[in-house]
Amino acid sequence: MADMERQRVLRFAVGLMVIASAGSAAEAPSVTTVVGTGVAGYSDTQINNPLGLAIGPDGALYFCDYGNQRVRRLDLKTKRLSTVAGNGESAYQGDGGLAIAASLRAPHELRFDAKGDLYIAERDNNVIRKVDMKTGIISTVGGTGVAGFGGDGGPATKAQFRQPHSILFDRDGSLLICDLGNHRIRRLHLDTGLIETYAGTGEAKPTPDGAPVRGTPLTGPRTMEFAANGDLYVALRDANTIFRIDARTQTWHHVAGSGEMGYRGDGGPALIARFGGENTTGAPAQSPGPKGLAYAPGGVLYVADTESHAIRRIDLNSGIIGTVLGTGERGDGPEPNPALCKLSRPHAVLFVNGLLYVADSDANRIRVLR
Repeated sequence: MADMERQRVLRFAVGLMVIASAGSAAEAPSVTTVVGTGVAGYSDTQINNPLGLAIGPDGALYFCDYGNQRVRRLDLKTKRLSTVAGNGESAYQGDGGLAIAASLRAPHELRFDAKGDLYIAERDNNVIRKVDMKTGIISTVGGTGVAGFGGDGGPATKAQFRQPHSILFDRDGSLLICDLGNHRIRRLHLDTGLIETYAGTGEAKPTPDGAPVRGTPLTGPRTMEFAANGDLYVALRDANTIFRIDARTQTWHHVAGSGEMGYRGDGGPALIARFGGENTTGAPAQSPGPKGLAYAPGGVLYVADTESHAIRRIDLNSGIIGTVLGTGERGDGPEPNPALCKLSRPHAVLFVNGLLYVADSDANRIRVLR
């Protein structure tokens, strides 16, 4: 059997076992589109390059409609779409006014705080903004709008970021920020407004296994996700790897990715698997590494392997990796068989109540794997 065919059979088998283990063995795995037509647009049914995903306090699905420079809300019961922030213009304007009248630039990820307010990481504005969900008013909580690095120890509104991609609330209420271009994770203390570097030195160098969080370099931290025990998983996009920060010892631990580009390793140890797709052109790869993470109860980590056009699943107990959605080839469907459904550069995954939501970015769809 040819290597490519063997890999496909293995991925399919691993995927079936993964999904079956989450529910009844009699239930067939299925993937369906919850919003989007496959054609980029801005309408009651169309979206344009969806990225970050979050379930709001109201039970609706919120997402960064990157291509439309907006944040939108999908009522999962009525399937009605509405806009929460952004007027469609790519700019940095509107603070102090209604979020729907403000301009955004490259919204990448969003999170809700304990009060139900919405925070948005805007990559190309180099800021973190907040929408007061009671008043609808938008403001900047971090960044000046100018790319750079500075401000640690002082007010976050006077600090500089360089392409912030991802945000995540820690248990103490502070906001962690993947400051990708500065090769750091920053911490914004929302109670005081002060900012500091939590991880990374600014140098794009390898992260040694077992090294302390403080003073250890990172290469392109792209996204983060907490486990139930407080451990923090970090996808290092530019290093093509995934690491874990042990909550107790505050040390780095290599979880997945050999660092090499490819779409290989299913059925084996995640540590030697490859992310980022097969480069058949010979040209330098652009941002090849994993770009989305989602933690599921029982010790499962889902990975948006963007350039492999696949969603991978790591069993954190055994360390084994497999594919649960996608074929490794770029495309759009067909649904509902997840082993046959092609994806197109999925960027984000979200696991909620037994369902895995996938931002299938270049297919202009959000899918759900049941």
